[in-house]
Parts: sequence; structure tokens; C-alpha cells
Amino acid sequence: MKLLRVGPVGAERPALLDEDGTLRDLSALVGDVDGGLLADGAALDRIRAALAAGVLPALDATGLRIGPPVGRIGKVVCIGLNYHGHAAETGAATPAEPVVFLKAPDTVVGPDDTVLVPRRSTKTDWEVELAIVIGRTARYLETDEQALAHVAGYAIAHDVSEREFQIERGGTWDKGKNCETFNPLGPWLVTADEVPDPQALGLRLWVNGELKQDGHTSDQIFPVAEAVRYVSQFMTLYPGDIINTGTPAGVAMGQPEPKPYLRAGDVVELEIDGLGRQRQELKDA
Repeated sequence: MKLLRVGPVGAERPALLDEDGTLRDLSALVGDVDGGLLADGAALDRIRAALAAGVLPALDATGLRIGPPVGRIGKVVCIGLNYHGHAAETGAATPAEPVVFLKAPDTVVGPDDTVLVPRRSTKTDWEVELAIVIGRTARYLETDEQALAHVAGYAIAHDVSEREFQIERGGTWDKGKNCETFNPLGPWLVTADEVPDPQALGLRLWVNGELKQDGHTSDQIFPVAEAVRYVSQFMTLYPGDIINTGTPAGVAMGQPEPKPYLRAGDVVELEIDGLGRQRQELKDA
């Protein structure tokens, strides 16, 4: 299934995109697409049954905002330097273990919402990423099979980053990763049964129509299952939590000088095979 949330900021309602591309209202069945729903197998089965029976009412998508596909996110865990190509372009050694950092849930916005370039920013960068959505409470997982069994589905994430804040301003990466609007998510949460192999997905990103990133999840240093298993050794993952799994080569930081960092007025578009597409216009904060 392709689950999503539509409507104004803070007042999104649950919806589903069917195989014909018609938007269907889930409001009569569930209150939201969130951790509570993703952990409730019976509720998900009711949605599937209603879809099969053809009783879900259609929604007019004209002018309807698409919000983040998951509500009430507890935490966003990120894996840094997780593609061989990206590590190489930044001159970083291949990590021996996953590099883990956090983004605040309030960085998450809809897939087509405005991204704000922070004040005094000169190095705002793009990063297309595969996001894992957790569906079962995970702690101390031991095997890849256990890890994948705890995944509810997948989505596109844009891990927007301010490189000066991240690298040159002291401390850890938090300053460059947690600026307002720095994690567009969606458009859909595609349930795990529709993504049989998360290591077989192409990822692409364009800036002002120019292809900048053209990668593949097979280039991940730590695959999806290992990322979930590893993170569960250090923190408890709850239904509705997100793991951003890193970005392929092609970011601005990896380009020759002058590096083409983002500015107000730029348009960024992203897509991942089977997971939809995002489009953001940048404005000054």
C-alpha cells in the first residue's frame, strides 16, 4: 500500500493512493498514519480489505497539499557516509561501523513544502535518501531477518544539510542537520511488502533541472537490515520512528570549487524507484 497524509500543516488526514493513482480517504477507518497504526496489524488489514472491496471514498487531489506520510514521529535517526561513492567524493575513509546522528522530528515537512535556507548560510546542500519507517518496537535485534521484520515501509527523505554549520562551527553535526524544514519526507509510505529488496532501488536528485545525484542502494556500505539491527543496539526504535540511510555521491560538498551550494530560488527534485517524487522551492529563512 501507499499510505499518505494530506491537508494543511497540522491538520493532515490519512489517505491511500490506489493502483489507479486515485487518492482514497482513510478518515473513516483510522485517525492518522502514525506509529499506532503501523503497529496495529488488524487496522492495516481493515484498510487492505476496504481497498479490495472498493469502498474507500475518492479524494479530489486538486490543490491538496501532501504532508509527511507519518505523523507524530518520535525520532529521526540518520546514517552518515553510508555510500561508497559519497565517502569517496568527500575524501572520508569508509566507516568501520555506521555513523549515527539524530535529526529532530520538527525538521520533517511535506515532500513539496518550501525548504528554508538558514540565515547566514553559504553551504546549504542536498542529499536524497531512502528512509526506513519502523513498524514494531525494536531493541537489541540479532539478525537481518529480525531487522526487516520490524520495518513497516519506506519513503523518500531529503536530508538537507548546512555544511559550514555541520563541519566548521564546532561540536557534532547537529547544527548543520537540524535547521527548520531540513527533512522533507514522502510523498508516500510504501509498505514493506511492496519493496521486496530495498537494496535494489535507484535514487536521483536534480537541482534546477540538472541531474546531480544518480545512485543505487546497492552501493550502501551498511544495508537497510544492518542499519536497523545496528541502531537497535544503542537505542530503542518505536513504531513511526524514521531511519534515513545516507546519500549517494553527487552532493555539492563533493564538487570542485566553486561548490554549487543551494540558494533561495533554486528548485530541487528527488525520486526513488517505486517511492514517488518530491519537489521543493528554496526560500530564505
